[in-house]
Amino acid sequence: MAVPSKPAPSSTSAVDTGLIWFEGGLVAPEEAKVSVLTHALHYGTSVFEGIRAYETERGAAVFRLREHSQRLLDSAKILGMPAPVTVEEIDHAILETIRANKRRSCYIRPLLWYGAESLGVNPGRNRVHFMVATMPWGIYLGEEGVQKGVALMTSSWRRSAGDIMPTKSKAGGNYVNSVLANQEARENGFDEALLLDKQGFVAEGSGENLFMVRGGVLYPIAHSVNLRGITRDSVIKIAEHMGTEVVSTMATRDELYTADEVFMVGTAAEVTPVASIDRRPIGAGVAGPYALAMRKTYLDVVHGRIEAFDDWLTYVDGPAA
Repeated sequence: MAVPSKPAPSSTSAVDTGLIWFEGGLVAPEEAKVSVLTHALHYGTSVFEGIRAYETERGAAVFRLREHSQRLLDSAKILGMPAPVTVEEIDHAILETIRANKRRSCYIRPLLWYGAESLGVNPGRNRVHFMVATMPWGIYLGEEGVQKGVALMTSSWRRSAGDIMPTKSKAGGNYVNSVLANQEARENGFDEALLLDKQGFVAEGSGENLFMVRGGVLYPIAHSVNLRGITRDSVIKIAEHMGTEVVSTMATRDELYTADEVFMVGTAAEVTPVASIDRRPIGAGVAGPYALAMRKTYLDVVHGRIEAFDDWLTYVDGPAA
């Protein structure tokens, strides 16, 4: 049975952001300043994306750039936020920031947020700002977590319902829910939180989608409250490419307890095997063989080693850029 490991150190300690795209151009990080009266700081009125660029034989390449840029605008639209940039301008800002910082690989954080013109709850008078930061980013839950499998804890915090918060928007305010769940899990010695909805169905991790393997079939855990996962979609398509039968399903946590394997996916987490949930071993209580095989194939895809998925990569210094 897997023993909960110590929380992995933050991937962004002493963050090296380099130059930041801010107000239409590149500036030093100390120049990327906002007012303490910024609306988003007080009310969580921001939307963001998490994107990765990987080192390939053809230089740095951003994974599914256009889909992430479009989702950022979709998130803003859900909030009624008038975005000051187009999807093409978001792509351009991301690529320029990577080039300026000479990143071979990195985590990318674009953000849209309401400014400081008014502190009332209604943000209608507030200007919308846009920025992009890039930074080094290792294995989100640590190398040991990937190799041995991580330990999940079902959180006492339930995932917000779609009629309470706009769960299809990657909005800053939504993530208080994730922060509370993740803190609870870490403080109890677990690696990550598992969130359920109010009816007891599995929703997701604090920042990941979940998959279950049983009898050779891959079951992406579906839920109406989950964000439209780009990594989730990628893993489904990779699984089909590998010849795996894929059947989307809703699940309760006891179904996960008895699965052959469980793993999490996300931009930060990539593909991370789960060894235990609520101190119950999943399968053999170690990282499962399918999850490890999927992780290897996924990393081959993002590093440009599988030609069938090359159209998912935008090469920073290549013709596709």
